[in-house]
Amino acid sequence: MRETAKVLITDDDPELLHLTTTVLKKAGYEVLEASTGKECLEAAQAHHPDIILLDVILPDISGIEVCKQIKADETLKDIFVILASGIQVSSEYQAEGLDVGADGYIAKPISNKELVARVHSLTRIKRAEDALRLKEKEQQKLISELQEALAEIKTLKGFIPICASCKKIRDDEGYWNQLEAYISKHTDAVLSHGICPECAEKYREEIRELTKKAH
Repeated sequence: MRETAKVLITDDDPELLHLTTTVLKKAGYEVLEASTGKECLEAAQAHHPDIILLDVILPDISGIEVCKQIKADETLKDIFVILASGIQVSSEYQAEGLDVGADGYIAKPISNKELVARVHSLTRIKRAEDALRLKEKEQQKLISELQEALAEIKTLKGFIPICASCKKIRDDEGYWNQLEAYISKHTDAVLSHGICPECAEKYREEIRELTKKAH
């Protein structure tokens, strides 16, 4: 999440909008403004704020409906929405707001100190949730990468028919293949050739015998 949290304030009262903006800017927040539900939705899409302080009663769309649309949008649902009202303050209204996904409800008027404290609290919670989502996303990416890697690994399983004499291996189609060719086809192993000590001694003995016969 950003070092400075971005707050979108939506209120159709210009004086209250200006006052709230001033208070939050002094508290260190980056502040955006909107005076209608439509402007709020457009600003949310364009700037993706961390928190939206949203008045319930607006001239076009109710804050409840705006909140519902934000929480139904996959690109916006992680934004924290605080509903605020000086009229619809009963527990029923607050419950309605929380039911549509609001992360908090403020009854106006509210002191500047309490407003900043509420926003601070939600900012801390959002930072923690964002960090958790990022960690889960990274873990899911790692799991996907591991699954893809495992899917690409070729392994030899079951019984493998091998000639007791020449050591060729019979494949699933009935063809006999050199050991090296079979392993290269069915695994990602890279073969390097060498001679084991027993075979090396055998070849040295054969060379000595041939040398004796030559003399």
